[in-house]
Amino acid sequence: MTLDVTEIRPIPGQVGGTLFTPRLAEIVRKEPMTAKETFYDLRLREGRELGHDPGQFVTVSVFGVGEASLSISSSPTKTGSFELCVRAVGDVTNALQRLPVGSVVGIRGPFGRGFPLEVMRGHDIIFVAGGLGLVPLRSLINNVLDERASFGEVMILYGSRTPADILFKDELTTWSARKDVLCLTTVDIGDEAWTGNVGVVTTLFRGLKLNPRNLVAVVVGPPVMFRFVVKDLLFRGVYESRIFLSLERRMKCGVGKCGHCQINGVYVCQEGPVFSYAQLKKLEEARI
Repeated sequence: MTLDVTEIRPIPGQVGGTLFTPRLAEIVRKEPMTAKETFYDLRLREGRELGHDPGQFVTVSVFGVGEASLSISSSPTKTGSFELCVRAVGDVTNALQRLPVGSVVGIRGPFGRGFPLEVMRGHDIIFVAGGLGLVPLRSLINNVLDERASFGEVMILYGSRTPADILFKDELTTWSARKDVLCLTTVDIGDEAWTGNVGVVTTLFRGLKLNPRNLVAVVVGPPVMFRFVVKDLLFRGVYESRIFLSLERRMKCGVGKCGHCQINGVYVCQEGPVFSYAQLKKLEEARI
């Protein structure tokens, strides 16, 4: 089964030469976030902005090692550089982790279709992130907060495996302190110092007052999380067309040539990675 092309948003214009030829980018800042994840701030050598939408991704080349597809974590409203948060899990990401500040990498993209901000403006928004899902979702969250007057209520729910695995701790604290944002965090397994909620991310739904007819939900995290979060949202009456999910499915080339990311003939790197639940429920292999 394929998606109805009328449901697919157009791909934002690509900057010339970025589809197949990497642009050079310098690592201008690098910080460890957890034992496994590292934060990177990069600036394109050519002096242009990356030109991305929240939810898009880039491929990063560590020269002499290889290339990996990575979500963009900074908002398009941040200018001068862009940000990534990377878990070291393979040859390329481990090599990237070893590079010092000042090193140069290759960047292709941005690729894919991001989150539809045009659909979200004027609505309440609930963000639900699990683990690394906060990395791409942070781009959208900060974009929304930079245009705060254009949106209704904003709720951020974040679940992590342990307190040591929590990403962007300072920003979560800042978001929690805002009077115009509800930000809640939970962990699957607490420790001696943890005083917050313990349980899966859906436990944070308890007590929330949602207006399902005016709500847009954005869900990013491990696939096992999707099923339970979407079930809860549908039970509360949220429209299927207003539940958006991001699939990071073995994306490699970014241009629909290698076929690694196919779901029933749909190329996630081109027609996603962001889909509505109304779209995904038609794809049997997606299993949401």
